[in-house]
Amino acid sequence: MSTTPEEAYAAALAGFDRMTVHRLSLLLQHHLPSVAYAVAGGHQRPAGLAAKIFQDGELAATWRRNAVERDPEEVMAQCRLLGVQVLVYGRDRYPLTLLNDPAPPPVLFALGNLDTLSGRRAGLIGTRNATLSGRETAGVLGRDLTRMGIHVVSGLARGIDGCAHRGALRACNEPNDNMAAAPIAIVASGLDIVYPPEHRKLWFEVAEHGLLLSEWPPGTPPEGYRFPLRNRIIAGLSEVLVVVESRSRGGSLITVNQARERDVTVMAVPGALRNPAAEGANALVRDGCPIVMDAGDVLIALGLDNRRTGSVAYDPRPRPDEADQVVLEACTEPVTLEHLLLLTDLSLVACAMAVARLEAAGWISQIEGWFEQVRWSF
Repeated sequence: MSTTPEEAYAAALAGFDRMTVHRLSLLLQHHLPSVAYAVAGGHQRPAGLAAKIFQDGELAATWRRNAVERDPEEVMAQCRLLGVQVLVYGRDRYPLTLLNDPAPPPVLFALGNLDTLSGRRAGLIGTRNATLSGRETAGVLGRDLTRMGIHVVSGLARGIDGCAHRGALRACNEPNDNMAAAPIAIVASGLDIVYPPEHRKLWFEVAEHGLLLSEWPPGTPPEGYRFPLRNRIIAGLSEVLVVVESRSRGGSLITVNQARERDVTVMAVPGALRNPAAEGANALVRDGCPIVMDAGDVLIALGLDNRRTGSVAYDPRPRPDEADQVVLEACTEPVTLEHLLLLTDLSLVACAMAVARLEAAGWISQIEGWFEQVRWSF
């Protein structure tokens, strides 16, 4: 009987070629990680919607090769050598606040203290090309919130993110400060691949005092498409999200949209009218976003919203209305839109809109026109 932990199989799967978050989620929704690994290796039949993945013969062949090349024990040994913990959805120590997320990471890799996730958390984000004023503001907010016992969540990127975490670390290093919290960083590479490279010292200081998280296994490079995916985790872990400086387009506003989808309060620091680095933040203020002048404003917002604290997982997904519930109940097995029309007696437009709402909210999964309820195998 194998003594290899389930986490080892999940860690190995996360590094397969062409393995996306969606594909890994579908595999683990229907199979324990060890079974999902056997499925990917071609040794067992896939179940449910996961079976649709293997209609791509080239992908199936690639994964069969990967299953030979990526031994779960070796992957787990590498994680242990680096001090990296592997967290699988629904299993021990997986972040409670992400359990009901519309797009939860199926696997997380953690370096540092997981207990920081049980404290109050505020996201501080902004542009990489920040002004001196924006950098100073991020640093002060990071320091003051940490002094107040609030964990600062950010992406450890250049500009605002890095300054927010440097400010948090200044508070961590102050003597005789029992209230100081710790920084939490979500990165877009393996935890052994520092990016940006000039943040090497900052990277390991965050891990020493707080927590580094990634959904990518060790050795994964910081490819561009991983950053927008990372932003949804920043939003999901934040109780309040503060935009310090943001241009009119960019990653910060992606995170803002992800936060709003999760009903997370978004706040903004106003900037000078002719400052291009503040155009996005000023637009948020213009549209009614609460203003942050100091850490006290963030503290008030946290005090007004306690939904993501405590020992019960908060579910940010909007509850299905009567019509959507009918569609959801019809998705117990993989079905197409045509099947749903027969099962629900809804019009094409009503059925399609219900499916779109349920998928956007995280109640159903979809692949190649087939839909199924989101259900995880633990």
